[in-house]
Amino acid sequence: MRKETLRKLSVLTAAVLAAASLAACGGQTSGSSGTGAETAAADSGETAAAPGNGAAGQEETAAADGGELTKLIVGASPAPHAEILNAAKDILAEKGYELQVMEYVDYIQPNLALESGDLDANYFQHLPYLESFNEENGTNLVSAAAIHYEPFGIYAGRTASLDDLAEGAVVAVPNDTSNEARALLLLEAQGLIRLKEGADLTVTKNDIVENPKNLELYEVEAAQIPRVIEDVDIAVINGNYAIEAGFKVADALAVEDSESIAATTYGNVIAVRSGEENDPAVQALIEALTSDEIKKFMEDTYEGAVVPLF
Repeated sequence: MRKETLRKLSVLTAAVLAAASLAACGGQTSGSSGTGAETAAADSGETAAAPGNGAAGQEETAAADGGELTKLIVGASPAPHAEILNAAKDILAEKGYELQVMEYVDYIQPNLALESGDLDANYFQHLPYLESFNEENGTNLVSAAAIHYEPFGIYAGRTASLDDLAEGAVVAVPNDTSNEARALLLLEAQGLIRLKEGADLTVTKNDIVENPKNLELYEVEAAQIPRVIEDVDIAVINGNYAIEAGFKVADALAVEDSESIAATTYGNVIAVRSGEENDPAVQALIEALTSDEIKKFMEDTYEGAVVPLF
């Protein structure tokens, strides 16, 4: 009788241990892959979903029994994009999505991560840059929606005003094609240079036909310009990098006019892989970012440095 009792206790104990093991497995995130997205997530304390089609492409739905949220992984530059996304997390949770924001400090990796499937979308760039990136890198990314516009600004370095610029003054400008064109157009609008007739968003420094003060253009990777501002006379800085560096639009020596070609062209977009523009998760993301709550967040937080396009 004693042996039979011990046998039953052993069976019961094994069953309890097996159930506990299954419960523990159920609490883990699936799809660990060792990709760059996962590494970045680990660094930020977040866990990335499996690459491939991403969380949105997998068409996962909230579990009826567990109430789990579908993961939506979006890459972004730290400011203002990641800040705006974080402000939208609760709105997306109400729609059934757990938003994970992966921060990048350059303009290249978030597009490569999106193309490879490590991200479901990214939010950091304007359409001209996206199109230029596709052409140069053979990627197939598209805009799902334009969310906001960030005015380009000219900020003081060694020289305190545009009127005080000396002969041969050094001007820092972004070194990528689309943003350099934007910088040149802003410099022209201030009368500092003159570009060829019909200049548009494809112009380069080779299209400068007049340079009265013989300004020296110092081409720098966009993210690095705030770091070199003390070594140049003035700098033309992308809106998001100006925000990150603590510059305010009110302190700029000049900013893009709201009616300029740049203002109507350089809206920051939600980028996705081609064919996924109407994915339910992507549409939920767009709805959240164009909500009244996020519009108010942009206006109250950035004081003109971020202008909603909705």
